[in-house]
This record gives sequence, C-alpha cells and structure tokens, in this order.
Amino acid sequence: MTVGIPKEIKNNESRVGMTPAGVFELVKNNHTVYVQSGAGEGSGFFNQDYQQAGATILDTIGQVYAMSDMIVKVKEPIAEEYNLIQEGQIVFTYFHFASSEALTKAMIRSKAICIAYETVEDEDGTLPLLTPMSEVAGRMAIQQGAKYLEKPVKGKGVLLGGVPGVSPGRVLVLGAGTVGIQAAKMAAGLGAQVTILDVNMKRLRYVNDIMPSHVVTGFSNEFNIRKHIKTHDLIIGGVLLKGAKAPNLITRDMLKDMHPGTVIVDVAVDQGGCVETTKPTTHEDPVFIIDDVVHYCVANMPGAVPYTSTVALTNVTLPYVLQLANLGWRSACKLDPSLKKGLNVVEGEIIYKEIAETFHLDPVLV
Repeated sequence: MTVGIPKEIKNNESRVGMTPAGVFELVKNNHTVYVQSGAGEGSGFFNQDYQQAGATILDTIGQVYAMSDMIVKVKEPIAEEYNLIQEGQIVFTYFHFASSEALTKAMIRSKAICIAYETVEDEDGTLPLLTPMSEVAGRMAIQQGAKYLEKPVKGKGVLLGGVPGVSPGRVLVLGAGTVGIQAAKMAAGLGAQVTILDVNMKRLRYVNDIMPSHVVTGFSNEFNIRKHIKTHDLIIGGVLLKGAKAPNLITRDMLKDMHPGTVIVDVAVDQGGCVETTKPTTHEDPVFIIDDVVHYCVANMPGAVPYTSTVALTNVTLPYVLQLANLGWRSACKLDPSLKKGLNVVEGEIIYKEIAETFHLDPVLV
C-alpha cells in the first residue's frame, strides 16, 4: 500500500502524522511512504530523517493525496483539503465529526474511508488513540490556565500554588476521564486545591484512591456545578461522550456567578465544548472574554508541544496503520473490533451511530 503523510495546514498545527520510526516500520513491511516536504519540521523531524527511514519526499500536498492509498494525519482535513481526498481513499486521523457538519458533508461527498482515531475503542471501553493526546491536553490545560490567571492577561491575579500565608488557587475539573485526571494531577502538583466532578462513581473512587488529600471528588450535577463555579479560580472542561457532541454543563447564565477573572479551559472544544459560550480558538489568538470570564478554547492544544505529541501519537497509531496497510481496511476492521469502531464515514455513508444522531440521520451498518 502507498501511505501519504501530508503537512498539517490547520492554524499553528505543528504535529505530523508519523515519525521517521513509524515510516521505517512501514517500509520494512514493503509499503511505500510519501511524505510532504517539511511535514515534520515543526515536530523536529526533517526531510533527511524521513528519507533515511525509507520515505520518498514530495513537494506538494496535492501530490501526497493524489499518489496515496491511505492518508495518515493528525487533525481533520480543512476546507482546502476536501477536494484532494479521493473516492475509496483511507483517511486515518482525528475527525471529531460531531462538531462540524461541513466536514461531515464534505467527507460524505468524497466517498473516502474515514477512520477516526477518537472512536477506535478497546473491549474495556478505553480509547487508545485518544488517550495520549488527552494526557497532553489535560496537563497543558493547567499550564495554560495558570498563565491566563495572571492579571496582565485579564485573569484573576491568583498564583495556583499560593505562597506561605496565602491560600493556593482553587481548580474545578469537570470530568474524571483521562483529561480530568491528568489536569488534577498537574494542578495538585502545583499545590492547588482541586475539586473533580463526574457522574461515574467508579471513576470518582479511583480518583479518591490515587490522588493526594487536597484533591476532593464530587458528583456532577447542575446544582453542584453552580455551587462550585462561585468559589473556584480555574475551571477545566474535560467531558467526553464517545463520538458525540459534548453536553453544555456550564451555560451562559452561569458566567455571572463567577468571580471576574475566572479562567475556563474547555478541552472538550473539539467535540463542541462543554461550556455554552465556547467557540474554537487558535494558538495565535487563544482567549476571549465574556462577562469578565476568560475562555481558553484552543481546538488543538497538543499542537503547541508537537515533539511530545507526535511521538506519543505514533506510539499508539502505528500498530493500526500497519494493520490497515498490510490487510486493507475491510479485512483489518473485520479482524479487529477495536479498529472497526473507528469507521465513521464509509463510501458516502455515516456508519457511526452517535454522529448520525447528531445530524438526525440513520447510520448505515457495515
């Protein structure tokens, strides 16, 4: 199979779909790999590195799409890429279809095989290809939140860790999944007081077992959220419904109950956000303010640390890429139920139930 690695063209996206180590494994399995010139530079991987691993360097993104049976990316294709995608071509990347009707319609029109990293699901319900980026985003959420709490950027002027004689900052984490636990871990490490809310008591018991005593758990409901937002300085949105749009746990009217300068980092922005006032931002222009509340809603947070993110992503995607390349998508998905759950849009039809429901359509069974 020919595998193409295009350069990511989303705003300030410096990750790349595969490291030279991943290319080496594909070439070792007798596949041809095309890498767009400069695709890996943002992550610290150069054309020479890919050539030494056995890849062929192509000058343009158009050439990579035109010459490849499978495209391996990081972020969803943007409008400039829609017409490059070919009928029957495998596109393996993060799609987050539920948050974009335009993307969904474009991929239906393309009749490509769209396999989404974020819906590949193991038997135990974990999402192996989403986990590493959720780990990065959860940890980054605290870094960014701590920065935007500073007064020069309109924050509350609170140091998360406090100092002797001054209470530490208070962090509210919505969701005790991978993002939430990593955010709580980082916030606790800085010395902040952390409250983490979830509807899953098993997750809350797990958090209670592994976290230090200044991380407290609570059941997530509207009453408790309304209570906690009044007293916390930094709010992390880390809620995920597999393949579906995130629920709005914080509504517009709740902002008035927050102290001016409170910071919201909505990591769920990729899936539409768990805050009603969320709108996607970029690393170039990451924040906006509504009702004196600072919103950080960057849709590709891990793109700011591309070396770490690219290596972490290739570590988990490569086995699936090899399966798809060695067997073809039909056989690979038939043999691996986890990979089959990654099928979202196939040959012009939505086959993933939650995405179909988002757009009020019936999923097609494959």
